[in-house]
Amino acid sequence: MALSSNVIGAINFVAMLLSIPIIGAGIWLAMEPDNSCVKILQWPVIILGILILIVALAGFVGAFWRIPWLLISYLIAMLILIILLACLVVFIYMVTARGSGHLEPSRAYLEYHLDDFSGWLRRRVQSSYKWDRIRGCLSSTNMCAELNQSYRMAQDFFNAHISPLQSGCCKPPTQCGYTFVNPTYWISPINNAADMDCLQWNNDQNQLCYNCDSCKAGLLANLKEEWRRADIILLITLVALICIYLVGCCAFRNAKTEDLFRRYKQGYT
Repeated sequence: MALSSNVIGAINFVAMLLSIPIIGAGIWLAMEPDNSCVKILQWPVIILGILILIVALAGFVGAFWRIPWLLISYLIAMLILIILLACLVVFIYMVTARGSGHLEPSRAYLEYHLDDFSGWLRRRVQSSYKWDRIRGCLSSTNMCAELNQSYRMAQDFFNAHISPLQSGCCKPPTQCGYTFVNPTYWISPINNAADMDCLQWNNDQNQLCYNCDSCKAGLLANLKEEWRRADIILLITLVALICIYLVGCCAFRNAKTEDLFRRYKQGYT
């Protein structure tokens, strides 16, 4: 019984450690400028990680003090949290399965179209109420100003590998045919009818292409990249949690069997 309890305690200690990368992934997402503006995924991830930490701590205490009801509660609660984590991993994969950049002539960076992304992600940015808040948050960052500091010449900018968010929000679409002055100042469009975003472009540094669909698409492309990285961390943690949960179930069953055998030998059955 003592050996099985020690095993369960060690397993729960490992489970507590495994909550750290989950919480860390949520904090990393919260620190990214685009995710901090959208505020969709980071808090569910952080909360789930904290719950796993609390449940694992309860299981550790139950194993250390040999409290059967607490261990049973731990097994039930951890199973629920593992299922929730699995659902979150699958959900992130599904909503980020679509959406990729498009090459433009003589450009190293990619451009993005809103229709390429999943309907669930598009709905997060399409309503004017939601986008007004996100746009204000994005325009307060220095992501576009950084381009002016980094690229002085047109060819240097065209050969740059800028982020999807910068590609969508800080410059007009390439097909509009604007002439480069600097990365955030463009003049003399050749084909304004090529895209509705051509008419949305404004050289006002507080507006730029923040009202463009390309900006929304660039934001979703950024989110996709970051969510996919977080999803890999969550998937690895999920597999590890499932493994230690199964070992914990076996250890708990052995502990109960040993306890019943001990009671039988003592004549209590």
